[in-house]
Amino acid sequence: MTSVLNITRSILGQPWRWRGTGAELGDAFAADDLVSQLLMARGVARDDLDRHRLPTIRGFMPDPAIFQDMETAAARLADAVAAGEPVTVFGDYDVDGATSAALLIRLLRDLGSDPQAYIPDRLMEGYGPSGEALVRIAAGGARLIVTVDCGAQAFEALQMARDAGVDVIVVDHHKCATQLPLALALVNPNRLDEAAEAAAHGHLAAVGVAFLLGAALLRVLRGRGWFADRPEPKLIELLDLVALGTVADVAQLRGLNRAFVTQGLKVMAGRRNIGLAALADAARLTRAPTCTDLGFALGPRVNAGGRVGRADLGVRLLTTADEDEARTIAAELDRLNGERRAIEGLVSDEASELVAGQDNRAVAVVAGAGWHPGVIGIVAGRLKERLHRPAIVIALDGQGIGKGSGRSISGVDLGAAVLAAKDEGLLIAGGGHAMAAGLTVAADRVDALAAFLDDRLAADVARARDDRALLLDAVVSPGGVARSLVDALDVGGPYGAGWPAPRVAAGPVRIVRADIVGTGHVRAIASGADGRTIKTIAFRQAETPLGQALLAAGPHRRLWLAGRAKIDDWSGKGEAELHVEDAAWAD
Repeated sequence: MTSVLNITRSILGQPWRWRGTGAELGDAFAADDLVSQLLMARGVARDDLDRHRLPTIRGFMPDPAIFQDMETAAARLADAVAAGEPVTVFGDYDVDGATSAALLIRLLRDLGSDPQAYIPDRLMEGYGPSGEALVRIAAGGARLIVTVDCGAQAFEALQMARDAGVDVIVVDHHKCATQLPLALALVNPNRLDEAAEAAAHGHLAAVGVAFLLGAALLRVLRGRGWFADRPEPKLIELLDLVALGTVADVAQLRGLNRAFVTQGLKVMAGRRNIGLAALADAARLTRAPTCTDLGFALGPRVNAGGRVGRADLGVRLLTTADEDEARTIAAELDRLNGERRAIEGLVSDEASELVAGQDNRAVAVVAGAGWHPGVIGIVAGRLKERLHRPAIVIALDGQGIGKGSGRSISGVDLGAAVLAAKDEGLLIAGGGHAMAAGLTVAADRVDALAAFLDDRLAADVARARDDRALLLDAVVSPGGVARSLVDALDVGGPYGAGWPAPRVAAGPVRIVRADIVGTGHVRAIASGADGRTIKTIAFRQAETPLGQALLAAGPHRRLWLAGRAKIDDWSGKGEAELHVEDAAWAD
């Protein structure tokens, strides 16, 4: 990657490089050419541009049968539908688990079944299926249990379920060990025995895997003539759930995932799911939701039930057919989300103090007594962003047991490292995927865990941090930050993990006015040599070198500004502005 504007060290201490070939755009530019450039910079071959320009399910959907155990799982579910067997869907308590469970429950209801949901309590039961819970479900009459977003490491629990005579289908996406737990079927693209074609879909969230299982189930029933005298459910109408779970789980938005989100947002705009519609109203979304809304408005509210409230609220909201119930649950989730934010702030402050002396560690590992387990994942993410290295936050209970959650940086596989720590006997339980992991550890083993992770991941973290640079897609004049540019950039979306939103550099500019607004944001008006001005904002940067530079620059020094060109929704005028992420002196 080549340097942009010869900037090798910005105000935040990083080089600016082109993500792809880059371009300097005039006020008049060819939108199609810009979109093609954006797609190719994200790994799309030139001869595949049309498919990626408007990603469809048909264009990216694999044959579900390529996945191990998929046909077995679909056939068993079809048998249950035909026989009217009691089925329980056992989900995780986060958004991916809630949407996965809701998708299968809604589909099975449309097929004439009456499935039940079981969501474990985060504090009382912890992550994943316990043997006691599965046996209890079986005793209640279920002959088939489908676990979603969990189960890949549930060896003891699935053995207990088998001994109790209940069939279990596991639908998961987390890292698998060489040995698999005993299940009737284990559908997971991250199985180590998957062929290359299936393993290429290892970036799917669990809800994406559940959608593929739904497609396989409908195909089996279609082949059996099930729909000869009854309507076939439209699986495509459940893509709103797939989009929400995919984005909220920070799954990479490439290939099939990008198609899921693109088409799922269209379904969501139709407000077919009354629970999602009520949640959008509670979040005060007055327009069709965007990818950003899924990650920062809807997802956190669904998560709030599992974090600080009742774990089953998310699934109930997403599966209810009662508008009054939907409004009531959505309001409760909105309230719980506010409570979660307050708790998160307290834990974040304490974790930040503890991590201050860990500059020599490749992985920041902090533990605290009394921390709420429901917010540690969010706090780990905040630490990771600030420190630019993986972080694990552990909540210790009164019995000397810690529940931990970790977040990683690109190029560092935290899930594999946690599995290795488990194999070394350092953990009671643990698992995850490359960018996120969960674990259970004895309090007296936390230091040993930190040392193990430091030794295992130091080289990967160093390499990832050395490669750190601000990647840019285009350079524009200050007047080029306009709605036409934002509209053109949006065509290359949706953007998210693995498919980063475009970043542009604008300038050189002089700062006409700058002040601090909100909770540490720096708002500024910048002017180019031609006198055209742009509105800018640097979120949570008031105390950083970037924020201080913007506040002190004044009209006598020129700057290049880099960030995301966005539409200012708050003013109601629909004007473009620049969300500044870095800056560099132009003279």
